[in-house]
Amino acid sequence: MTALEEQRIERLLSMSQRLIAALEADVTLLKSGKARALHTTDPEIVRLSALYGREAAALQAQAAKSVRPELAKKLTEATARFRSLLETQIRLLTRMRNASEGLIRAVAEEMERRRAPVTPYRGTGGAALAAKPILINSVA
Repeated sequence: MTALEEQRIERLLSMSQRLIAALEADVTLLKSGKARALHTTDPEIVRLSALYGREAAALQAQAAKSVRPELAKKLTEATARFRSLLETQIRLLTRMRNASEGLIRAVAEEMERRRAPVTPYRGTGGAALAAKPILINSVA
């Protein structure tokens, strides 16, 4: 393994640690119901995520396999933690989105129900329907 590849992996580990910290903070905020204060919406974290994606995609599989065992272990653990936190964040965000969309839908349905015109009861029972054919037959 070259020194350049090792530096790339070290840089990737450093970025993943910062992203893991942001995701951990987001999960804590989401669990406490404070979705407006998410850290991953910060422009710096968004740029870091994009850079991490490019670096991870550029990392050759052979380079990752030929790295020192302790560095490979760190990379594997960081990647697993990152993916786990990302899945948790996605699950929590989906739950919050579904809940808020359900609430909006319920309010809209209630408003529509209240705005609908009230139709009075009309007694159109069997007697009124039975008389109609007789009238039509007697006119013809």
